[in-house]
Amino acid sequence: MLANVLSSFKEMMGRAVVGRDREIDALLAAFFSGGHVILEGPPGTAKTLLIRSLALTAGCAFRRIQFTPDLMPADVTGTNVFDVQRSEFRLMKGPVFTDIALADEINRAPAKTQAALLESMEERQVTIDGVTQTLPKVFTLFATMNPIEFEGTYPLPEAQLDRFAMKITVGALDERSEREVIARYARGLDPWSAAATGLTPVLDVNRLLAIRAEVAQLAIEVEVQHYLVEVVRRTRVHPALAWGASTRAAVVWLAAARAHAACEGRSFVIPDDVKQLAPFVLVHRLILTPEAQMEGITAAQVVAQILNEVPVPRSADAPAAAVAAAR
Repeated sequence: MLANVLSSFKEMMGRAVVGRDREIDALLAAFFSGGHVILEGPPGTAKTLLIRSLALTAGCAFRRIQFTPDLMPADVTGTNVFDVQRSEFRLMKGPVFTDIALADEINRAPAKTQAALLESMEERQVTIDGVTQTLPKVFTLFATMNPIEFEGTYPLPEAQLDRFAMKITVGALDERSEREVIARYARGLDPWSAAATGLTPVLDVNRLLAIRAEVAQLAIEVEVQHYLVEVVRRTRVHPALAWGASTRAAVVWLAAARAHAACEGRSFVIPDDVKQLAPFVLVHRLILTPEAQMEGITAAQVVAQILNEVPVPRSADAPAAAVAAAR
């Protein structure tokens, strides 16, 4: 059963990562809907550990790309190298040719290198010397990013930010979770060791593709669809915003809401699925007006205000088709 598989997946990740239930819920909603994710937070908040644990639990190939100021686009996508023995060029594939790629500290590389990921994120392919190369079917990009006030970072272009389904802020742990982390280290546990934590694959690539296909068929009533669209459209006319969310935002939000419903054990989407994911999907896509910035208004506050103003479709808790199927 899909709900049991997803529950096991979440439980397995929890063996390596402590106190990150909120982040894991959002990650799984993005991952099982095929969306790319940014995790933003200061060093030492388990961003890399989260993604590595997810890749191991999913049974997927994983490669990490350390973004630095001198990283070139070809270091990410690959390049053609002349083979002297064969007197021909052969393709040396870059680390982006994998199931799950981690762009570690993506904001430490300049825009030219960041842009090397645009085609792979949107079309799951790369073009090298005019030849298109297809990436693995489950290709998903996760990126870690330090807050912009840290030195030596570059802001991501809006076009690239919009290609990330979600941006998840990873902050400090609560006291209870931090004590548990320290207790684990005191016992000698190495969270990077799969054997020590008991992490084992719950899925494989084929099963993951099947789950994504199943999630994409979950029922979502027209009223819930209209609710989602109304929230997106209001971001485009809000006085505090110079730029609102795109249609792509609505599309990935719909897909993620379906995955969230599946993780909750439901075969249909309810308004709460949409609302819970709103900050992750919308905040990084919004651009505040200079006046709003001067007043200290944040994009998260704008999203919360819009959610409070847009009426929630109360009759959409259980689609008729789902009720009929249950009978």
